[in-house]
Amino acid sequence: MAIVENETGFAEADIALSEATARDYFALLKPRVMSLVVFTAFAGLFLAPQPINPVMGAIAILCIAVGAGAAGALNMWYDADIDAVMSRTARRPIPAGRVSREEALAFGIALSCFSVATLGLAVNWFAAGLLAFTIFYYAVFYTMWLKRATPQNIVIGGAAGAFPPMVGWAAVTGGISLDSVILFSITFLWTPPHFWALALFKMRDYQDVGIPMMPNVVGEKSTKIQMFVYAVLTAIAGVAPALTGLAGPVYAVFAGAMGAYFVYASIRVWRMPEGDQKMIPAKKMFGFSIFYLAAIFAGLIADHAFALVWGG
Repeated sequence: MAIVENETGFAEADIALSEATARDYFALLKPRVMSLVVFTAFAGLFLAPQPINPVMGAIAILCIAVGAGAAGALNMWYDADIDAVMSRTARRPIPAGRVSREEALAFGIALSCFSVATLGLAVNWFAAGLLAFTIFYYAVFYTMWLKRATPQNIVIGGAAGAFPPMVGWAAVTGGISLDSVILFSITFLWTPPHFWALALFKMRDYQDVGIPMMPNVVGEKSTKIQMFVYAVLTAIAGVAPALTGLAGPVYAVFAGAMGAYFVYASIRVWRMPEGDQKMIPAKKMFGFSIFYLAAIFAGLIADHAFALVWGG
């Protein structure tokens, strides 16, 4: 706000009003990413070995959703400079000029504090602490350091997106277990092939902003090989819940089939000629990877629901 003098000689305030709408603030939350976060967090909560009061469960999921959105807003605040250059992010609220960086920062911090405090007071402080760590990991450790420092940014930073099912599990149990670590591992191992598929057909964007994504640093061939390796590990992790008793044999068959196709998709990317401008196999793998993760957690939820009904 600036104080200026008008024609009558009296001082008046020149206030720059934000043009942001509720829709712009919602976009800061990265709703597409949030939807997967909420779904995997719900899976962790639902699969936990003991029931939770429905009201407490709803509060936990709401807090996890708000916390994920807060991390997204902080990510957009810090990355506004590169978002303005990259084609897929140029229309986001900050680079488009609809929300200021200061507003996004304040919004992200406020939502972070609200989500963590509410989860701690209403549910338990272990889950709240894990949520706080998740927000910090994504907003600070990944966004402010890893993303611009190393081609392993997605590998290490992928943990941020893998914590939500552990937070959901912790909201019920007050701790972690082997099964919750397996749920974490599925998303953690899935993230590199998922995101590198995107990085392959967005190489120019990442090159323009100087982000050291794997294809830009080590080349397409090495990236494709690593995608295959991580796809195999993801497929194994996807079946692992059946080995610990968290899921049954029907889920094991389903997860095995989904994992096999995920590996097949990575092989198609591996065989894709270097410099291919259309990048169709990579685009198809990126699309399928989203479906894969949602289907795996949906399969776990369905298997557990069936076991509860059948067991009852």
